[in-house]
Amino acid sequence: MKLQGNTVYSKDNEPFEKLMRRFKKKVQDSGLLQDLTKKEFYEKPTSVKKRKKSAAKNRWLKELSKQQLPKRMF
Repeated sequence: MKLQGNTVYSKDNEPFEKLMRRFKKKVQDSGLLQDLTKKEFYEKPTSVKKRKKSAAKNRWLKELSKQQLPKRMF
């Protein structure tokens, strides 16, 4: 894992809370925590395939619902 890009330098008279907020934002944007949670437990290849297929189906259904005309209300 690379932690090289997640460096935060303190500015003059900057409170610690603000510094921590910037650091958390950088870590969140880099996706480091997501990788750690994924690698925490072994997931079988079949369950990975099933999860990805389900996510693709949900994206497709969401796209279809956006394209439908609204129901007539009268």
